Amino acid sequence: MFKEINVNEWKHNPFQRIGTDWMLISAAHEGKTNAMTASWGAMGILWNKPVAMIFVRPQRFTNSLLAQSDHFALTFFDASQRSMLAYMGKASGKTEDKIAHANLHVIHDHAPYFEEASEVMICRKLFAQELDPESILDLQVDQLNYPDKDYHILYVGEIEKVLVKQNA
Repeated sequence: MFKEINVNEWKHNPFQRIGTDWMLISAAHEGKTNAMTASWGAMGILWNKPVAMIFVRPQRFTNSLLAQSDHFALTFFDASQRSMLAYMGKASGKTEDKIAHANLHVIHDHAPYFEEASEVMICRKLFAQELDPESILDLQVDQLNYPDKDYHILYVGEIEKVLVKQNA
């Protein structure tokens, strides 16, 4: 169903895939799995490794799993899954089984990802830190994005595996 490719073979524009198309960030710990939609993130080279950087608010249930996990997955979908991505960004995994409600099927490979995906990145956590409001130099960024002062946690993960869906 999925074929592993070298990270350098992934030819998508990260600005499009993350910022416009969106992705699911997923993690698991002690039998609990959750995912959330994200439209913020980055990819590049850091510490001589291919990395993905994700930003998760501290109150998100996915954050509690990320904090305790060694790995996370970034899962990308085709345009037909847009309403599912919108739902996964609004519903809370604390109060409902939103993965089941969205009719997603979990596959585990160091981190949970979804059978319905078009591409997946399995990432090993390298770094986690809450954004420091004193380090935000543009005050409008702070005012517009953090009215509740719930500053994101930055996670940096080494991209260990890239999977692409095989055509049936």
